[in-house]
Amino acid sequence: MESFEQFVAVAMEVDGLIVSEAVKFPVQRRTRKAVHDEVQTHGYEVDLIGARADRLVLATVKSFLGSRGVVADHVMGTGGSEKSRNLYMLLNDPVIRSAVVTAAAERYGYREDQISLRLYVGRFAAPVKGTHEPVIRAWAATQHVGAGPIEVFGLQDVIGAVRTAAASKSYRDNAVLVTMKVLNAAGLLVDTDTSAVGDDVSDGP
Repeated sequence: MESFEQFVAVAMEVDGLIVSEAVKFPVQRRTRKAVHDEVQTHGYEVDLIGARADRLVLATVKSFLGSRGVVADHVMGTGGSEKSRNLYMLLNDPVIRSAVVTAAAERYGYREDQISLRLYVGRFAAPVKGTHEPVIRAWAATQHVGAGPIEVFGLQDVIGAVRTAAASKSYRDNAVLVTMKVLNAAGLLVDTDTSAVGDDVSDGP
């Protein structure tokens, strides 16, 4: 599990979810050859999976801290390079996301209307101008998958949930929670706007 994914996992646990690391789901896609149609099977990875009795959450996690950030056109699959768009295939490719939801329902014993897709973002592109985050959130709200629209969580959402978990008096040997407790004990945790982390990177359009 990558570092930012560990923060997201704690945030998901605050929602009462048991969280597992990345899982791949096989998806069959028809490819058109010159002579005939052919079906190929590829494994599509879900970064984190959260489960509770009534809900299964499939999460795509992108930190992009210290880089340009998550770009709206890439998430929606409407622009940028094929490589950039493919980072979000679970979200922007209706065939893949539907097949993964179906596969997850069969594997874990949930109904498809109990399964949600989430996008967790460490840094949205152009955070100072605020041009990409609202576009991503608005688009996600129009995408009905499984239980409903794609849910989007930014860094403030993640850190807020992690701080809630770290405030518990119960001790857990969890690197994320212990780090937060240490920083708090040292008086180094302050309430600041974390949306522009890494603003040394050009904002761009």
